[in-house]
Amino acid sequence: MRCFIALDLPREVMNQIEEIQNKIKKQNLFTGKFTETENLHLTLKFLGEIKEQQITEVKEKLKKIKSEKFQAELGEIGVFSKKFLKIIWIKLKGAEKLQKQTDETLKDLFQPEHRFMSHITIARIKKVSDKNKLIAYLKHIKPKQFKFNIDKFFLKKSTLTPEGPVYEDISEYVLEEKK
Repeated sequence: MRCFIALDLPREVMNQIEEIQNKIKKQNLFTGKFTETENLHLTLKFLGEIKEQQITEVKEKLKKIKSEKFQAELGEIGVFSKKFLKIIWIKLKGAEKLQKQTDETLKDLFQPEHRFMSHITIARIKKVSDKNKLIAYLKHIKPKQFKFNIDKFFLKKSTLTPEGPVYEDISEYVLEEKK
């Protein structure tokens, strides 16, 4: 089973990302696929293909994470490599502590993330005609600045289909109230 650990986003945040995607679409600067609104999330840790027994182990370990609810906000929009444009992302500020705890909790089962960058994939690029124009356009888009609450995270299953991935929650983990 292909699995990952993720944060879901509040509806108002997904709506804002959808507005940003629509602005980018209107520019017609690349061909590719925009992430469906219902699939927008932040991956804290990608686990890959794991067996049923490992899922049980992961679920038990994730129950041990004692992290507080926190506030997050959207940051800049960008790409990983200016040479090879493949992914357009929007940064999510605030989730780094939970990601480190997740990594630490699962370190005896999975390799730690050495280059975690808290991002939400908003589009996958197949072909771009003018890289510099696309990068310049992305730099000028500024998400509305507002903080939103993150009060849980999920272990999810990803099923790849010809129409795109289908995500299902396997288990939910509620974050603690601030002390």
